[in-house]
Amino acid sequence: MAGKGGTGKTTLAGLLVRFLKEQDMTPILAVDADANSNLNEVLGLEVEETLGEAREMMKKDVPAGMTKDIFMEMKVEQSLVEAHGFDLMVMGRPEGPGCYCAANSLLSKFIERMMNNYPYLVVDNEAGMEHFSRLTTKYIDLLLIVSDSSRRGILSARRIHDLVDELNIRVGRKYLLVNQYRDKLEGLVAKETEIFGPDSVSTIPEDDLIYQFDLEGKPTVELPPESVALKAVNEIFRKLLLEKAA
Repeated sequence: MAGKGGTGKTTLAGLLVRFLKEQDMTPILAVDADANSNLNEVLGLEVEETLGEAREMMKKDVPAGMTKDIFMEMKVEQSLVEAHGFDLMVMGRPEGPGCYCAANSLLSKFIERMMNNYPYLVVDNEAGMEHFSRLTTKYIDLLLIVSDSSRRGILSARRIHDLVDELNIRVGRKYLLVNQYRDKLEGLVAKETEIFGPDSVSTIPEDDLIYQFDLEGKPTVELPPESVALKAVNEIFRKLLLEKAA
């Protein structure tokens, strides 16, 4: 998942995990690669430790006789949150000011090491494009670029599309999801999303149930079947993941 902040990437990442579980496409590794982590809230999970926190501990709490590499491997295993049908890893952020480069490097190594253990990997990236320039995610079968119905959101989605090509990241397919879609925007969407191609754009309608769940602190993966957004994303995921495979 990639896109401008506030477009609903994390919600859609959680609903994708739900869809995969319902189709018995497991085990799944869900990765929250956003320093402002909240995928666990969408999935209804508690996180006790993140990769960023584990790295901070490495600076001062490595037991005598243990190498830093072995310590970090142990902490990474402890940071993995296990759930029914999927596991969750959260990047988090380092303590205090400074860049997230070290935490991103650790996350990248973790993904490379673990990706062969899971047939399905869902990565909720941070907002914007910096994670691509840092090459946190190098191997992508399906890149879901998420926008809202705003012009800025769609232009940001186009820039991400172009940047991925410029960086020569291996991507099987790029697909645009226009989230929180409103009526009377057909012209804008059609004009600004031509670069994706006619079969690589879908819209997801606004859904008051998502706002209600957010306000009440309910995990979004527990949306009821009547949710219009849930119906829309399930149809999109079915087309992308099941009909394509068939």
